[in-house]
Amino acid sequence: MTWQFIISGLALGAISSFHCVGMCGAIAFSIPTQHLSSVKKLLGILLYNLGRVTTYTLIGVLFGLLGRQISMSGFQQWFSIAAGCVIIMIVLQAFIKKPAYHLPGYNKAMKLITKLISRFIGKPSLGSIYMLGVANGLLPCGLVYLAITGALAAGTVEGAASFMAAFGLGTLPAMFLLAYFSFIISLSARNIIKKAVPYVVGVMGVLLILRGMGLGIGYISPVLPTGYNNAVSCH
Repeated sequence: MTWQFIISGLALGAISSFHCVGMCGAIAFSIPTQHLSSVKKLLGILLYNLGRVTTYTLIGVLFGLLGRQISMSGFQQWFSIAAGCVIIMIVLQAFIKKPAYHLPGYNKAMKLITKLISRFIGKPSLGSIYMLGVANGLLPCGLVYLAITGALAAGTVEGAASFMAAFGLGTLPAMFLLAYFSFIISLSARNIIKKAVPYVVGVMGVLLILRGMGLGIGYISPVLPTGYNNAVSCH
């Protein structure tokens, strides 16, 4: 089922990319590639984005290990449902305009990551540009949190890593174009995408719930392997 996680990750990454343009655009503009030839500029921007994908993939491996423990403990089915419910609650929070709550230690993490980014942001070497992307991938982001939730629900290290890698690749086209051409997405286009994001994320939450219920619907809610034979009942 790895391909399903890849498609889901790509879709979430693609819809998230416009959010990334708004949040990380300043860093993308700061990549020191102006002095480089066209080929090296292309390579530098690609390395920057691959650095982000590397971080997301490693995050997927870490949370995949945790998700595997959940799966081996027999709670993957329930965790998938719980994760879907949390995602839907976050979406509802966005609709009712409630303030978002940061994870514990958010401010400390931001300071450490900002310090790490500052070490590489002004250095023109390709290695430093790649490391800038790696550091950028550590920045706290609500949509990355949602991607991590999907990775946890995968239940395998391979599925989680594939999901997070696909998420990163889904954000790559918009971020690459932003850095290479230094264009700014029009405000109207960003508003349209911003309005669409909650619906796409909500669908992801519903799919996680259906997956956990094991209703025997191919690709959407398959019967889970031995150990998860009893589908969750709504009664």
